[in-house]
Amino acid sequence: MKFIELTLGSYIISHGYDNKNKEILQHVNSDTFSKKIVPISRIKSVSDKYVLTDYADGRWIYWEYKEHYDDVKKALV
Repeated sequence: MKFIELTLGSYIISHGYDNKNKEILQHVNSDTFSKKIVPISRIKSVSDKYVLTDYADGRWIYWEYKEHYDDVKKALV
């Protein structure tokens, strides 16, 4: 299994959808960033601000990250 080290901060947990098909989100704010080792297989997408990963019980997490987008892209490609 391959991993990437990322500096992650605040995040948003997607718990699924309600009966009106609206996404149920839980915002968790952090004042600091911390380094984490993330399995590349859990990463679903990367944007300028967030890394989307899968989580327990079918949930998803949008992690805010500190690295530059191009550096993350190079590490993953």
